[in-house]
Amino acid sequence: MNQIKDTLASISLTMADEDKDAFATRIGRSFSDWGFAIISDHGIPPELIARADAMSRAFFALPEEVKRRYHIAGGGGARGYTPFGTESAKDSSIHDLKEFWHIGRALAEGHPFTPYMPPNIWPSELAQFRGTFLEMFAAFDTAGARILEAIARFLNLPGDFFVDTVRDGNSVMRLIHYPPVPEDSPAVRAAAHEDINTITLLIGAEEAGLELRDKQGNWRAVTPKAGELAVNIGDMLQRLTNNRLPSTTHRVVNPAPERRGFSRYSMPFFLHFRPDYLIETLPECIDDAHPNLYPQPITAHGYLQQRLREIGLA
Repeated sequence: MNQIKDTLASISLTMADEDKDAFATRIGRSFSDWGFAIISDHGIPPELIARADAMSRAFFALPEEVKRRYHIAGGGGARGYTPFGTESAKDSSIHDLKEFWHIGRALAEGHPFTPYMPPNIWPSELAQFRGTFLEMFAAFDTAGARILEAIARFLNLPGDFFVDTVRDGNSVMRLIHYPPVPEDSPAVRAAAHEDINTITLLIGAEEAGLELRDKQGNWRAVTPKAGELAVNIGDMLQRLTNNRLPSTTHRVVNPAPERRGFSRYSMPFFLHFRPDYLIETLPECIDDAHPNLYPQPITAHGYLQQRLREIGLA
């Protein structure tokens, strides 16, 4: 399959303030066509993005033995550190070339979702780490809610349809470090895969490597400008919408020879439904031409566990 020039145009989230329906139509068409959209003016402050990036780089620069203190054996990578060579794409026997750290939602003591969401852990070596990433998590959450409102409008649902579906959802922010790549590496930074969750908001994709596979089977580079979000549909939303919004296969390819010696850093926010939300095909997305592809409903937590087992994290 060929890799061809990116055709995704950036969409400003400020458009939603001026004309919610026009913004919904534009972003909805991008998601329908590509499964992806590039979002500018999303409201996450550049200063916060820079601070989070610096904190991420500082953590991954720590000695290996220090980082591994934060690996929770048997935790499925839900919180803390996941070492290099752990995660692989579904049906792949080769591990991706990355290490990462997971931060989840902070729940109040006694919250009913506590059994589904373990508490966060924080590296004691970096004093500003916790505060920075709690702030970043909240900012991602806010931006994601605005995008979900537009998706609801595009699907002819009430604008607040998704508010309750993601309230206290099992969302996860992932800090990723892709180390320099050996010339003879048989693996890639992230093999072709689809995301499990509802939507993913990604900061850090301006460094070349992210590609999506279009409906014709071609690989297209996804190239947001610095500070822009690359947003894609996850499997849970694809299932809910009966494939009207596709969860597009994507990957992170190895760099060109002149960039092989450089690390790549990115920060995806995997926005999830709440664990007890029943993913049941929307009636608005079923008709004679589009029969229900997912007649058996499943809870968000049940679906997540099913998929985590497939990629070696549960």
